[in-house]
Amino acid sequence: MALPERLINEALRRGIDLVDLLSKALNLNPNERSKAHLELAIKFLNEGKDLIDKDPIQASEKLYKAAEEAIKAIAVALNLDEAKNAEMQGRWTTVLLFDAVDSISGKLGKEEVRLWWKTAWFLHVEGFHEARLKPRHIKEDVEYIRRIIDLAKDVVKT
Repeated sequence: MALPERLINEALRRGIDLVDLLSKALNLNPNERSKAHLELAIKFLNEGKDLIDKDPIQASEKLYKAAEEAIKAIAVALNLDEAKNAEMQGRWTTVLLFDAVDSISGKLGKEEVRLWWKTAWFLHVEGFHEARLKPRHIKEDVEYIRRIIDLAKDVVKT
């Protein structure tokens, strides 16, 4: 069963995390929630890579969403306070995402996570919102998005 596009778009507009919402309704454990976020991250990465030359604006947003879902997957898997707060609020805010990146970086001893995330944020702002990036710019940043997802694959128990 497919969800109506109108509902999905409205949820996204309001910042409602559908994975967290459905996971809570289904009473899924954190491991299952983190796997769902990781699955979405991989899906968005593949879609984003496929769109780079055809639609760099949408490619930028898909790649950003891939990084966002990977950060959520890691935060849930590590049982971070940011993931608990997002679940209580029913949504992830920008502040929670940036704080989660800091927590992940500190907990895993991987300072480079901050750089990878800032690259994703740059794609979101300059590539999607401002539409200033050309395909060649986006292609240079795909590797950083892939690294966030690879980290999520290492952390999430599949």
